[in-house]
Amino acid sequence: MIRGTDDRRRPVRASDDGTASPGRTGPPRIHMTGAEWFSSVPGGLNRYFTDLYQALRRSPGVHVSAAAFGDAAPGGWSWGPIGGSTVRRASAAFFARPPAPEGTIIDRHFCLYGPPAAELCGRHHLVVHFHGPWAAESRAAGSSEVVARLKYWIERSRYVGAERYVVLSRRFRDLLAETYRVPESRIRIIPPGVDLDRFQVSEEDPVAGTVLCVRRLERRMGIDVLLRCWPDVVAAHPEARLTIVGTGGEEAALRAQASDSGLSGSVRFEGRAHDERLAHLYQQAALTVVPSVALEGFGLIALESLAVGRAPIVTDCGGLPDAVRGLDPSLIVPAADAEALAGRIIAGLDGEVPAPDRCRAHAASFSWPIAAARHVAMYEELISG
Repeated sequence: MIRGTDDRRRPVRASDDGTASPGRTGPPRIHMTGAEWFSSVPGGLNRYFTDLYQALRRSPGVHVSAAAFGDAAPGGWSWGPIGGSTVRRASAAFFARPPAPEGTIIDRHFCLYGPPAAELCGRHHLVVHFHGPWAAESRAAGSSEVVARLKYWIERSRYVGAERYVVLSRRFRDLLAETYRVPESRIRIIPPGVDLDRFQVSEEDPVAGTVLCVRRLERRMGIDVLLRCWPDVVAAHPEARLTIVGTGGEEAALRAQASDSGLSGSVRFEGRAHDERLAHLYQQAALTVVPSVALEGFGLIALESLAVGRAPIVTDCGGLPDAVRGLDPSLIVPAADAEALAGRIIAGLDGEVPAPDRCRAHAASFSWPIAAARHVAMYEELISG
């Protein structure tokens, strides 16, 4: 096994009772490779990977396995513990061979991890999930141009040989085709799902004036724009309170911005929140805000907010509009426009947002069973040729 033994061809698998168990047999068969399991490293990509895996496991007639770093979900595999050098982790995943017979669909969810396409050619089908441009995200986070270009070429080389590419939104379909030169005929748009059991509507009314923002605290997430617009919101609604959930490299700068702007009394930084706490914060909020300014694949938090009956105000960034356009296009504001964002938040606190039952019904159209069924249809299309 990869973790602690010399056999690098078999990762550690966690069966439902926590013990090692053999893989399942029978078509159709999918083996997913990700970065980390959500239980070990919370985050949007890891939640998507873990939840999709679990949804596929519940799909009738589908046999699925999955591997990533950290503590595996029931039935999943682990390449080893999280942390350590990127080289160590990439090597561990690179040399791991999928515990599956020929003809398996290998569904890769992060370009750096998983066996090379050359090892799969002629034996397995390769599907790539494009969650976002790794190189551009690195550049936006402040990495050097040399590092960004290296990541771009790693991405390009790892995408070679894929028969299908899955994106979450039309914007990322266009980005994948234009920036990575992937033929559009191989790209499939499959929106993500939301766990309707984990995030439910509360019978209690929200706390008046409460606005929630759940974001990784990085430059491209637009929290600085939200803080710039907040004085206008408070001027219109003195009772307004903003809760920001998340951590990241810009946390210190954002806290300083709030303090220097005299907003400390109406802005609270929650830090990281586990699912139960997060669901409670959604339920308490009058509305939520997703103020991203660049490279937003879809925004799972918009769906989580809708699932508990709270309307999210989003920017016209990446795939965010796809989450709410079918519910209420007025929830979409221009990215990086503090004045427009303030105006829409004020209107929302005035009551100009869809009712909780409409939000919940819209979220139900993005359920994980629906998302899993769309994936299965794509897998079957690939197998049938």
